[in-house]
Amino acid sequence: MVFFVLVPLGYPLLYTYIYSQEVVREIEVAACDLSNSKESRKFLRMADATPEITIQSYCTDMLSARTLMQQDKVKGIIYIPEEFSNNLNNSEQAHISIYCSMASLFYYKSILVACTETSLAMNKNILISKLGASTERQAEVESSPLLSEAIGIANPSAGFANFVIPAILILILQQTLLLGVGMRMGSEHEQGYQLHKKNIYGIAQVVGRSTAYLTIYIPVTAYVLCVVPALFDLSQLSNALTLVMFMLPYLLACIFMAMTLGCFVWERETAMLLFVFTSVPFLFLSGISWPESAVPVFWKAVSCILPSTFGINGFVSINETGASLNDISFEYHALWIQCCIYFVTACVTTNIRYRRKYS
Repeated sequence: MVFFVLVPLGYPLLYTYIYSQEVVREIEVAACDLSNSKESRKFLRMADATPEITIQSYCTDMLSARTLMQQDKVKGIIYIPEEFSNNLNNSEQAHISIYCSMASLFYYKSILVACTETSLAMNKNILISKLGASTERQAEVESSPLLSEAIGIANPSAGFANFVIPAILILILQQTLLLGVGMRMGSEHEQGYQLHKKNIYGIAQVVGRSTAYLTIYIPVTAYVLCVVPALFDLSQLSNALTLVMFMLPYLLACIFMAMTLGCFVWERETAMLLFVFTSVPFLFLSGISWPESAVPVFWKAVSCILPSTFGINGFVSINETGASLNDISFEYHALWIQCCIYFVTACVTTNIRYRRKYS
C-alpha cells in the first residue's frame, strides 16, 4: 500500500514542489574588478542590471571574494583581470572569468546567462563604435543585419520543472511498481505461498495479478500525469485519448517486468536493495537528463530493455508538443513488444520459482 498508493501520491508533489521555482532571480554575486576601468565598470553595471544576478559586494582581490563565497554570502564571483581594458583598446580579445557555487545548477545557469548576455551586448556596442557609420541606426543594422529571437515552444519559461518533471513522473510509476510488486512477491515467498500445480506456466497468476495492479494504477496514473502538473501549472498539451492509448502498454510492460524481476526476490527487504538505486541510472539512460548522443552503444542497448526509456520519450513528446501516436509510433510499438516479452518471462519465471521451492 505504501508503494502503490502513498508514494505515488506524495513523491510527485515533493519533486514538483522542489523544482516549481523554475528559474532563480537576483542571485547574489561578488565582483572582483582588478582592471578598475571604464569598460570593466560598464560590464559590471550591465550585469547587475540583468534579472538573473545582483552584485552584493565589490572586492579588491580574489581572496576576499573567495572568503565571501566560503561564508555562503554570495553564490558566485565575477573576476575581471587587470589587462581587460588594455586588451579591448588594443583590439585584442579580453577575458572575464566566473566562479559559481555548484550547490545548485540554478546558480551556475543564472550567473552564466547574465554574463553571457552582458558580453554579447558589449560586443555589439564595441562593433558599432568601430564601424564608423554615418548614423547610429545604420551602425545597428550593419552590426546586426539579421535579428533573431529564440522562443521555446514546449518550454517557454526555459525552466527546470517543465524540462525534467515529466520524465520523473513517468519514472515514478515504473519504480513504485518494481518496489511494490517485488516486496509483495518477497512477502509471499516468506509466507510459503504456493502456486496451483495445474497452472503449469503461471499464466492465470500473471494475468490475475497484472489485472489487479493495472486496476490500482489507472487512477494513480491519472493523478500523477494529469493532476500534479495541473497543480503546478506545467505544460500539458496532450490529447486524453492519445495519453490513455500510450500509457496502457507502458503500465503493462512495467507490471510484467516487475513480476519477472520479482520472482528473484526471496525476502521483502531485498526489493529495496535491488531497485531503489536504479532510479537515477534509469533517468540518465532515457536520454532526457543526459544527451542520448553521448550515451555509449552498450548502455543504449541496456536502455532498450527498460519501459521507462520509451515511456519517458513518448510521454514528453505527447505532453510537451502535443504529439500523436503516429508521431511516436517507434516508442509506442516498442512498449507493446516489451509488454509481450515481459509477459512471457513473467509466466516462465513464476513457474520456475514454484518448481525450485516446492518440487
